[in-house]
Amino acid sequence: MADQDDIVDIVEDGDDAPAAAGPRWKIMIIDDEPAVHDGTRFALADYSLNGQGLEMISAYSAEEGRTLLAQHPDTAVVLLDVIMESDTAGLDLVDHIRTVLRNETIRIILRTGQPGQAPERRVIVDYDINDYKAKTELTADKLFTSLTAALRSFQQLQRMVETRRGLEIIVDAASTLYDFKSIQRLAEGVLVQLASLLNVDCDGILVFHENGREHPVSVLAAAGCYVRHLGQNGVDALDPDLRRVVEEAFRARTHQFETDWSVLYIHTASDREVVVVLHVRRPLSETDRTLVELFTSKLAIAFDNVILYEQLQEANTRLEDRVNQRTRELSSANRRLAAQWARLQRANAFKSEILGTVAHDLRNPLSVIIGRAEILERMVASPALTPEAAKAQIGHIHKAADRVADMVESLIADAMTDSLDITIRRDPADLAAVLRDVAEANQPLAAKKDQVIDVSIESGPPIVCDVDRVREAVDNLVSNAVKYSVIGGRIEIGLAHAPDGARIRVKDSGPGMTPEDLKRLYGRFQRLSAKPTGGETSIGLGLSIVKRIVDLHGGTITAESAGEDQGTTFTLLLPAKPPEAEGEPTPAKG
Repeated sequence: MADQDDIVDIVEDGDDAPAAAGPRWKIMIIDDEPAVHDGTRFALADYSLNGQGLEMISAYSAEEGRTLLAQHPDTAVVLLDVIMESDTAGLDLVDHIRTVLRNETIRIILRTGQPGQAPERRVIVDYDINDYKAKTELTADKLFTSLTAALRSFQQLQRMVETRRGLEIIVDAASTLYDFKSIQRLAEGVLVQLASLLNVDCDGILVFHENGREHPVSVLAAAGCYVRHLGQNGVDALDPDLRRVVEEAFRARTHQFETDWSVLYIHTASDREVVVVLHVRRPLSETDRTLVELFTSKLAIAFDNVILYEQLQEANTRLEDRVNQRTRELSSANRRLAAQWARLQRANAFKSEILGTVAHDLRNPLSVIIGRAEILERMVASPALTPEAAKAQIGHIHKAADRVADMVESLIADAMTDSLDITIRRDPADLAAVLRDVAEANQPLAAKKDQVIDVSIESGPPIVCDVDRVREAVDNLVSNAVKYSVIGGRIEIGLAHAPDGARIRVKDSGPGMTPEDLKRLYGRFQRLSAKPTGGETSIGLGLSIVKRIVDLHGGTITAESAGEDQGTTFTLLLPAKPPEAEGEPTPAKG
């Protein structure tokens, strides 16, 4: 107890004023002697450092000290007895603090009444303590000195820890903030990172100023009581006090740390301005201010990066729009070129078709003209020539010549309207007369091969069709029948009527058709297996022309062959009701 009397006597001579209410240094007294607790409390009752007094916590055993230290990790200094419930209880507690609690900032001052049991040199080397005093030498002055040194050391370590923590946050925040692609997200991230940096919950607002916009000042982010201002344009809508602080920050262009406000000012290289107002519920330390200033110094780059990214995105969008527009223009031009190419191909195909049609269709009437002229020539040399017979042959020649003229006119009209857009006339036609005319026109050719043309007509109503086209189709079938029928063969031409329309039938006495012939029957320039029986030529267009004419009328054409040397029968169906009766009228041929 003599040691404690020394402490009391010296403390009475102290002249420090009692510490004001506010933050206090937290120290823990761990000793198994109650008198030590009382003497220490009395000696340090009016202790003050940097305006902060002491909060003293007592533990009367090492085990109790373990529990209290876990509950108070912010303890600054421990006044620790060495010998308590065991000779090494204090030293074991030192090891627990450093290795288990992993508390490296707390300052530990060992006090012992039996220094011989724990030699000072061995203890100071083997254990992470900050001071070692015998209780007999720890007078009030020495206690004051040791505690002050320990608190200053603790304060410096705390600053280092806070600075390290703040720098780690700044480094992490930099990588995070630089990844933001939206200025809105960046502004929100700034407030979150500042609260994390200061390790407090704070009310905050970030105001962005950019010249050249309709609303140059806007609130991009807000937290706490300022959330209601989020998205507002201009400073007029802010609370009067907040508005004053923001306007002063834009005017002063510097950081301002006041009692109620911490105002951060950022000016970017792209001449934008950012003001962050924080309302923190504790004064900012020098370390806090240094870290905040360091953090904000990096934000100008982050804001410029986001602004440049948004400008790049906008430019990319405009470029994509221009590319899409040019693509549409090129696509349209390609479509026009494709349409022109298609028209050129159709024109070329039509040219070939015209040449083939001329070579094929004009051959038959020309053959009639030549044949009738030969007959007329023989008749002129015969003494039995009569004017009536001569006139009949001349009439046949005139009819064939008229057919040639009609074909030429039709070809010219087709050329004017494009081969894929040819239209046909729709007039009531007497198909019986058409078939008789075709039979009579092909009679001279059949007679040269001793063939017989038999016409079977069934009476019926007129059929609405293009009579010239139908005549052309039937003439192609009959001329083919003459061409491929055997010498002395029989050619049958028939007309029948049914509810669905008129059926025209042409049967030859030729070799018939193979299955392969039937598959490619109507192709253009197709040569079939059968050969003309009189040495005639064939260019393979006749049946394709017939099918096209029938298709234009909405009809059908079929071919049947009973077998080898059984001939072939073609049947045309012309519908009683033309397709145009259900839709638009077909323009007349010019």
